[in-house]
Amino acid sequence: MMSKLLGEKMLDEQIVTRQQLREALGRQRLHGGRLGQNLVALGYLSEDQLGNFFQRTPPPPESLADTGLTLEFVADLALKHILHMGEFRLADIAERLGLPVALLDEVIEQLRREKMVEVRSAAQFVKSSFRFMITEAGKVRAGELLEICRYTGPAPVTLDDYREMVESQSIRNILVGEAAVRKAFAGIVISDHLIHRLGPAISSGAPIFIYGPAGNGKTTIAEAIGNALPETVYLPYAILVGGQIVGMFDPVNHTPVAAQAAEAGINGEAECDRRWVKVHRPVVITGGELTMRMLDLEFNPIAKFYEAPLQMKANNGLFIVDDFGRQQISPQQLLNRWIINLDRQIDFLSLHTGMKFEVPFDQLVIFATNLEPRTLVDEAFLRRIRYKIKIDHPTDDEFRRIFQQVCKMNAILYNDKVCDYLIDHWYRRLGIPLNACHPRDLVEHLLDQSRYACQPPEMTREAIDRACENYFVET
Repeated sequence: MMSKLLGEKMLDEQIVTRQQLREALGRQRLHGGRLGQNLVALGYLSEDQLGNFFQRTPPPPESLADTGLTLEFVADLALKHILHMGEFRLADIAERLGLPVALLDEVIEQLRREKMVEVRSAAQFVKSSFRFMITEAGKVRAGELLEICRYTGPAPVTLDDYREMVESQSIRNILVGEAAVRKAFAGIVISDHLIHRLGPAISSGAPIFIYGPAGNGKTTIAEAIGNALPETVYLPYAILVGGQIVGMFDPVNHTPVAAQAAEAGINGEAECDRRWVKVHRPVVITGGELTMRMLDLEFNPIAKFYEAPLQMKANNGLFIVDDFGRQQISPQQLLNRWIINLDRQIDFLSLHTGMKFEVPFDQLVIFATNLEPRTLVDEAFLRRIRYKIKIDHPTDDEFRRIFQQVCKMNAILYNDKVCDYLIDHWYRRLGIPLNACHPRDLVEHLLDQSRYACQPPEMTREAIDRACENYFVET
């Protein structure tokens, strides 16, 4: 009722502009996004439209002051690019730096005055047609700069701009309806009861603890949650902090949008700040290899700049700690490291210079484990995890559906009677619990047998018996 009244009040007051609606929705975050959900439920907005109100396209800078970078910094970065470019035009260096051509006129003039670059040719008396080349003095200076820092990517953004962007596209602003959740789990055999538990957990943006016996799809479910996250987000290639560069974009964990749609600017122009890359919401997965060092800034002694830690790369997205409890650090160490992060949605990082700074901790964190939760962490940790969801062994019917699905994927004719025989003769008789991973593993045995015999794979009693003899450990 409260959300309905909020929605009707907003509409009655004719809050209709994008900025006004974004501000109104932002003020209602404490209500769990009820205002936005109410507008969707009443038919005034679609889920995609609601997501668009929260997404802010970074506008292209109109001056160097807008970038937050100094003329000297941009000139030095440009010179490192120029060293490997041969002849170049203003447009070429603008493309490399991700900055508008108009901003680089002053930069190139600075380098010309310092005798670092020179004009080689010109098609017209227009500076955009000038072709420049680095001088010997410029090569020496570029070499010195590379010894200090070898970063030669797009110009970085400031820490303040990064914080503002993360806030504007926060994971806590997303609206995930039942249709989106069911679509994300369409390829997985999962009960309606579990769907109804996972849906609100995903939509809340709050931490989730997924536990249960091994081999029943905890990791698969955690990864599928990433498919339910709506919208795209903007991520900087790099951030400038205390005069140091921190690399952010990671092609392993970030998937750029293949064909970026035009973003309308103030004058209807399709423009955005090219120092940012539009990506799908990040899904970062780490397992037993996680160490404390991976949660802090990592300085590359060869490249001479920093790499952002995993949790920072996961901002505005999903961070999965798989096999929780089997890391090279104890669960208690991770709790101590993240206790403030989970409570206040902030993190603190330090440069080797001793400078400490605050960054957002805005992500849906999922802990997945097959160990008993209370043997891993104490009540203080579990209290900070809003949702605890157990993924148990599948029922007989779910097991059959999984087996049928795996057979279809591998072009094997499914036999329900043989599946009944498998459950009765192997699982019931020997007291083996049904596991969601078993159909996949047993079908792989069937495929191995068929390749060896040079025959099409078949789901027969004899084939199942041979598969089970090789798969299950005798007791």
